Amino acid sequence: MYAVVKIAGFQYLVKPGEEIIVPQLDGQPGTTVKFNDVLMVRTDDQAVVGTPKVANAFVEGNIIEHLRGKKVTTFKFIRRENYRRKKGHKQPLTRIQITRIGYGE
Repeated sequence: MYAVVKIAGFQYLVKPGEEIIVPQLDGQPGTTVKFNDVLMVRTDDQAVVGTPKVANAFVEGNIIEHLRGKKVTTFKFIRRENYRRKKGHKQPLTRIQITRIGYGE
């Protein structure tokens, strides 16, 4: 069984027991989060595609940790003007373990 779920504007293909990394969510490590924006559910015998969401479907997961992504460096430069600007940024992320996909319950 798997599902396509929308989390923070991004779509993820998730399966129970799988870990995914998403943009930072509110909550402490160890808490349970529930996502209701399920776009598709595939069970053993059928596939249900939502228009745009699947009714009575949800995905549950546990927050494992909060972390930061790789450093992204931006550099601005204008030639012959002595203009140089360098900035770095690390995106805050959250690691989630998918525990359950519910449909029609």
